[in-house]
Amino acid sequence: MADISEADVRRALATVVDTDIGQDVISAGMITGLVVKGSNVGFAVEVDPAKGAAKEPLRVACETAVMGLPGVTSVTAVLTAHHARAASSPPPQKASGPKPPQKQGVPGVKSIVAVASAKGGVGKSTTAVNLAIALSKQGKKVGLLDADIYGPSVPRLMGLSGKPHSPDGKTIDPMTNHGIVCMSIGFLIEGDTPMIWRGPMVMSALEQLLRDVNWGELDVLIVDMPPGTGDAQLTMAQRVPLTGAVVVSTPQDIALIDARKGLAMFRKVDVPVLGIIENMSYFLCPNCGERSEIFGHGGARETAAELGTDFIGEIPLHMSIRETSDDGTPIVSSDPDGEYSMIYRGIADTVSEKIDEQLGGGGRKGPRIVIQ
Repeated sequence: MADISEADVRRALATVVDTDIGQDVISAGMITGLVVKGSNVGFAVEVDPAKGAAKEPLRVACETAVMGLPGVTSVTAVLTAHHARAASSPPPQKASGPKPPQKQGVPGVKSIVAVASAKGGVGKSTTAVNLAIALSKQGKKVGLLDADIYGPSVPRLMGLSGKPHSPDGKTIDPMTNHGIVCMSIGFLIEGDTPMIWRGPMVMSALEQLLRDVNWGELDVLIVDMPPGTGDAQLTMAQRVPLTGAVVVSTPQDIALIDARKGLAMFRKVDVPVLGIIENMSYFLCPNCGERSEIFGHGGARETAAELGTDFIGEIPLHMSIRETSDDGTPIVSSDPDGEYSMIYRGIADTVSEKIDEQLGGGGRKGPRIVIQ
């Protein structure tokens, strides 16, 4: 079977005409972020934001045209809004200084907290899920958004499968388990489908997962961020009015180096850092109870003190946390009064207090001058 080329894809897309402008999508320059990996194709269709919802048939037509190419097994096409400026319009006046991006809230959602790590493999998603459930145990209405586009794990951690329902073809109802509502890209794609999206497609997908979901009235929306400090993280930090961020790290030096990067990114875009959590802080032998500090211990606490942010808890490495996560029955739900659940619930108490401080204006501190 011959390899599929970008030229093949563009020829197929050139047969799709946007009737509003009388041009095919290639000639009109509407296709961006085109990626071809083997038999998988991904791209974005740029449209006028005022016509975003009405352009869904055009997106489907583009997807269908490419899917018709011999050898193509999957096509991912997303709508991306852009603002066109008429040729006769005068150029925009240069501002006196950089203008910060507009941050649009989510209707019905009182606060949004990002759970982040600048390094993968530190247990961020497990922490985010158990923190969300622990907050719901306080009587709060809680939602969980899996923003890890490339490695969505919330469906498995939450014990959820199947496709979410769309009541009107434009919005999506979140799925529910363990007392919280959830949304993840993992609900919308097959488990083995590779995510080959570039920046614009990632940003568009995150916007849709956040704003096209019927979240209802929520006290807190926990966002499980992808690891790193790239497009997805900046999209959330710059476009969403985050109440704050919680940074998760292990005690290892290499993880703490990356945690510093994540903390610095949030501060740079004016997102309050609620604190640092040390995950896999120590190991307790299930047989003899002996404590072993496999990855070291206390590094996150020291880093928090050094960087002037709060240390809000340490979570041990324990089989029961791992087993309940793999089974889709997070420990705070399956054993709410157990020893390890109480650790998460204590962290949730601290996070809840910090959310209240931020919403009440009491959490904003003045600038701290550091002399080096």
